[in-house]
Amino acid sequence: MKKTKFTSFNLDLLHWYDRHKRDLPWRKTKDPYQIWLSEIMLQQTQVDTVIPYYNRWIETCPTLHDVAKLSLDQLLKLWEGLGYYSRCRNFYKAVHLVNSKFNGVIPSDQQQFIKLPGVGEYTANAVLSIAFDQPLPAMDGNIKRVMSRVLGIKTPSKYNLSRIKNKLIKWIDIDRPGDFNQALMDVGANICRPQNTKCEICPIAEYCSAKLSKNPVSYPLKTVKKKTPHIQVVGGMVWYKDKFLILKRHEDKMLGGLWEFPSKKIISNQDISKTLQSLIFNQTGLNVQIQDKIGSVNHTYSHFSMTFTVYHCLVGSLKGFTTDQETNWVQLEEIDQYPFPRANQKIFGLL
Repeated sequence: MKKTKFTSFNLDLLHWYDRHKRDLPWRKTKDPYQIWLSEIMLQQTQVDTVIPYYNRWIETCPTLHDVAKLSLDQLLKLWEGLGYYSRCRNFYKAVHLVNSKFNGVIPSDQQQFIKLPGVGEYTANAVLSIAFDQPLPAMDGNIKRVMSRVLGIKTPSKYNLSRIKNKLIKWIDIDRPGDFNQALMDVGANICRPQNTKCEICPIAEYCSAKLSKNPVSYPLKTVKKKTPHIQVVGGMVWYKDKFLILKRHEDKMLGGLWEFPSKKIISNQDISKTLQSLIFNQTGLNVQIQDKIGSVNHTYSHFSMTFTVYHCLVGSLKGFTTDQETNWVQLEEIDQYPFPRANQKIFGLL
C-alpha cells in the first residue's frame, strides 16, 4: 500500500502512544460501562482529580448492574466533591434506561447511545471508539487544540471545527480508532499544551503548521473569558435538641439531589440576623434564635464564586414546621450518610 501523509501521521502517532501513553485505570479495560463512566467523570474535570473518584466508584459498583441497585442518594454520595452533579443524575437515569430498554447491554449503535441522558457526540464517539473499535473521532478540547495547530487553524469557528472533524474522519486509524483518539488526547495533555509546548518531542511535529510558524501557542486564538461574579450567601445550622436540619435540593436545580442548610443569597449590607431569621421562617415555618457564627468559606463554581457564611441557630419547638423540600434532622456523626455540596462540607470542616 502506498504510504500517504495521513498513514505516516498515524504510524508516528501510535508508535509514540505505545511507548508513552498515560497509565490510567480506565485504559486497562474494554468494558464499555467502565469507559463510559470515565468519560462522564472527565467532562470538565482534570484527570488527576477523577482517578480516586473513578477507583472508589468501580470498587463499589464494578458493573452497570451494581449501579442500578443503588439509589440516587447513594450514587451522589459516591460523586460528592467531584462537582457538576447533573452528570451523576444523568448517568443514573441512563443506566436505568439501558436496563429497561436494552436489557442491560450498552448499545453499540451511535444513534441509540447518543440519545441516553448526558451522552453527547463526544462521549458517544469516545466510548464507541475505545470499547467497540468504531472509527469515530472524539473531539475534546485537547484534540481540537492539537488539530488546530496541525492544520494551521486560528479561529475556532463552526466551519473550522467542521474542517477538523472531516480531517479526523479521514485520518482516524481503522484498526485502532480508540488508541488514535486517546493518543491525540495525550499529545494535547502532555506535549501540545495551551502554553509551554514541547514541539521538540512531539511525535507529529513534522505535520504541524503551527510549529512551522515558530509561534505554535498562537493557534488557536484564545477566547476571552468573562469575569465571574462573586456573591454572598448566608445559611443557618438549625438545631433542635441534639440534631440539626438539612434540606434536599430539588433535582431540577443546580446541585439537585444534594442536601444543604437553609441558605440564601444576600446583599452585603443586609442585617444578617434579621435576614437569616426571615429566610429560615420562609423556608421552614420555624422561628429561630441566631447564635454564634460558625465561620465563612469561599467556593468557586464554573460560572460564579461565593462566600458562604453560616450561623448556629436554635429552635425551641417544631410547631409550624413545613417545607416543600425533603427534610431530615441529623446528628453530626450522620453527615457521611448524605451527599452535600462542597461548600457545606467546608463548613463541616470548620466544626
